[in-house]
Amino acid sequence: MEKAVLVAGSGISGISAVKLLRQVGKQAVLYDGNENLDRDKIREQAGDSSLEIILGELTEETAKRFECCVISPGIPLEVPFVGVLRKCGVPIWSEVELAYRHAQGTLAAITGTNGKTTTTALLGSIVQNWVGKERGFVVGNIGIPYTQMACQMKDDSVTVAEISSFQLESIVDFHPNVTAILNITPDHLDRHHTMECYEQVKESITKNQTRREWCILNYEDERLRRFGEHAGVNVLYFSSQRKLDEGMYMDGDVIFLSLDGETYEICRTEECHLVGQCNYENIMAAVGMAVCLGVPMEIIRRTVKAFRAVEHRIEFVEEIHGVCYYNDSKGTNPDAAIQGIRAMNRPTILIGGGYDKGAEYDEWIAAFGTKVKKLILLGQTAEKIAACARKHGFFQLTFADSLDEAVALAAQEAEAGDAVLLSPACASWGMFKNYEERGRIFKELVRKMKNPA
Repeated sequence: MEKAVLVAGSGISGISAVKLLRQVGKQAVLYDGNENLDRDKIREQAGDSSLEIILGELTEETAKRFECCVISPGIPLEVPFVGVLRKCGVPIWSEVELAYRHAQGTLAAITGTNGKTTTTALLGSIVQNWVGKERGFVVGNIGIPYTQMACQMKDDSVTVAEISSFQLESIVDFHPNVTAILNITPDHLDRHHTMECYEQVKESITKNQTRREWCILNYEDERLRRFGEHAGVNVLYFSSQRKLDEGMYMDGDVIFLSLDGETYEICRTEECHLVGQCNYENIMAAVGMAVCLGVPMEIIRRTVKAFRAVEHRIEFVEEIHGVCYYNDSKGTNPDAAIQGIRAMNRPTILIGGGYDKGAEYDEWIAAFGTKVKKLILLGQTAEKIAACARKHGFFQLTFADSLDEAVALAAQEAEAGDAVLLSPACASWGMFKNYEERGRIFKELVRKMKNPA
């Protein structure tokens, strides 16, 4: 009798994996360590009234029933049930491993600490303008699970996937044709524990690629530059700081591509809707991947110029009484939040703080310079950030008990010509479901000030 597949996690990723397994004729059993969950509700979400569900402890006897376990990215590999599965010789797959094994066509995969969503969305737009929306797929951490779309992907499909470090922890045969690692800075150390481990997980996106395939790397990231010297794949760099003989680079306010002895002008920054150095780096990465996929240059140029910012990433919200409000809720770590500050061209009232992922805030505070005139803090990390700010000689700070209060305080402090920037440098957990909810609420609060009715 054929063994079943265990799917760990009852959230969006787990439910999507269950549905894919059902589509390909495999028996799926859903597991969640929370024994208080409602089985009927889970079955309703999965669209399967007969779905077998195991809650609570997973025993060795039960574990032996399964040929493999597809684990949702939010579940750390150190939890007890994973140890039980490994003791029983049950392979652990990430959801992207499952999706890859049942998808067809060409795959471009993007990882990195910051910029993944914007780069994925831009490359996805380029690809869809090239092959059409029926053949071009945009999946992964960007919001649509890879497993949800895998069975629709055919030989002539081109898929762009945003891949997190959590998803890369359990890949086996996952093999993109083109990859990008945008940057590696401290993040998720509560999960990966050390920077060395975090780096290795990110770099593993290339582990099944060959010398005939391409990886796009940030030349200005020293870790990635070192990795590129011994990576078993063709490397094409991008740089915001210097000209490159081969690769994408910025010269003044112009983005160029140099390849095989030819130099192509992609666009001027003033022609783009994206702002800030971080976004110009995202553009260069997407351009490099598109070129490696074979997209015509004219489609690349046209799409780059037309593309607008991803929601929650340095997103302009409103101008009220001469004050511009920006939503950078996706700035969930200090390095991402630094990019938000750099993108501001006005004196800035900054709203920060949230869930503590074990990050340090020195570099973020140092990036304030003369640009940040006031820091409003909320959430679990408020006192920790305040202590760090004072250590660096920044005393223009205050505390808020809620995002509502923070926005009201920012509006009182701001003068015409200022910016108010939500760029928390922290995760949203504890106060919000996710950074999207935090960003949406921020925008609602701002727009309510403009239109009180």
